[in-house]
Amino acid sequence: MMRNILLYLMLTMAVINTATAQVWQVSTQDNLQQILDNTIDGDTVILAKGNYFGNFIINREITLRGSNETIIDAMGKGHAIHLFNSNITIEDLTIINWGDDLTEQNSGIYSDKKVENILIQNNQLQGSGFGIWLQKAEHIKVLNNTIVGNTKLRSADRGNGIQLSIVKHVLVRGNNVSNTRDGLYIISSQENVLQNNTMHDLRYGIHYMYSHSNQVLNNLTYNTRAGYALMSSKHLIVSANTSKNSEDYGFLLNFITSSTITDNVIKDVWTKPENKVLGRDGKGLFVYNSAYNTISNNLIHTSEIGIHLTAGSENTKVFGNSFINNPTQVKYVSNKKQEWSKDGKGNYWSNYLGWDMNNDLVGDVIFEPNDGIDKLVWQYPEMKMLMDSPAVLILRWVQRQFPVLKPPGVKDSYPLMQSPHPNAEEVSLATINSATSSSSSTKPDAQH
Repeated sequence: MMRNILLYLMLTMAVINTATAQVWQVSTQDNLQQILDNTIDGDTVILAKGNYFGNFIINREITLRGSNETIIDAMGKGHAIHLFNSNITIEDLTIINWGDDLTEQNSGIYSDKKVENILIQNNQLQGSGFGIWLQKAEHIKVLNNTIVGNTKLRSADRGNGIQLSIVKHVLVRGNNVSNTRDGLYIISSQENVLQNNTMHDLRYGIHYMYSHSNQVLNNLTYNTRAGYALMSSKHLIVSANTSKNSEDYGFLLNFITSSTITDNVIKDVWTKPENKVLGRDGKGLFVYNSAYNTISNNLIHTSEIGIHLTAGSENTKVFGNSFINNPTQVKYVSNKKQEWSKDGKGNYWSNYLGWDMNNDLVGDVIFEPNDGIDKLVWQYPEMKMLMDSPAVLILRWVQRQFPVLKPPGVKDSYPLMQSPHPNAEEVSLATINSATSSSSSTKPDAQH
């Protein structure tokens, strides 16, 4: 009986709260902060078009919604909108001109409280500091926002587009981020999903630090130094992403463990001629001090180095990938041998010269993409001019005849005769975003 009475009282209070919640229609002539302070949980504040100047604080569980041409202008300082509660929705606003003090974490939308159920969607943000900063929160959605940084500042002096710090269960989907420092920066955050975002003209598209059990799905990056910089994290699922026109790395894996990197497309990782120095080459996949990962079914196309493994990057499963039109397919620096195939399935290599006598689409000749000569070239790049000389050809022949002289390296015992990626060999520079055309003249023609 008592339980039924309590349930009835709870339902009655819910009805009362719903009934008392109201919609506030606000114009630029009103005191927006005063109205925000006077709201109660459940209210909706709708802003008419026009400019609202100031730094606004939301203490209630409310919805703040704009209409066409609604602009929040922070006048060059602080946070434009600061959230202090759970169950807040921010949508359909244009937010501009917040502060540029990165030490103070100046942001367009900022929350550093232990809150939950925040929805930030369909907003346009443009400013110098961080676009959206979320810290200590859970169960958050950041959907379909456009964030643009300040190109008048050096990249290092800009904030990140979306920053997640010490958060859990956050969905970041459908956002477009450009001209900030990094597009999406995730640190010490668990069980989050980044999906269907587009990031361009940045240092790093997606940047991970000390974050575990996250998913990175179907994102696109282009015109970056690194498309995806994944560092000091584990149990990541990184699938069906695309990286185009990166200068240094398509995917950078630094101390990544127990993660799956699969079904991704990496095209055009090429250091610009004006930035060339000895040892700086564009790497499709750079795997540093990372182990117990699976790298499978990825397409790496037209990168100076297809995949570079070093610094203890062992116990890595590599199979089903397509390495196409990369002048150096593999750079492997380790003292242990690695087999790059699984269950009779290796990788496709555009420069493989073996044959398939039984027509099972698996090469009959083992493919070893690097040998002692390659290692000498890595150590002494000036040797490249001698690669076709009789002396080098004789050295390669000696290695084949006397395997004991061969250094540890990569072996693909089941090289694929056809790429698992449809039409991969026909992928041309014309398919790449037009922004990449400025550097295409330095890239080699496709190898068949």
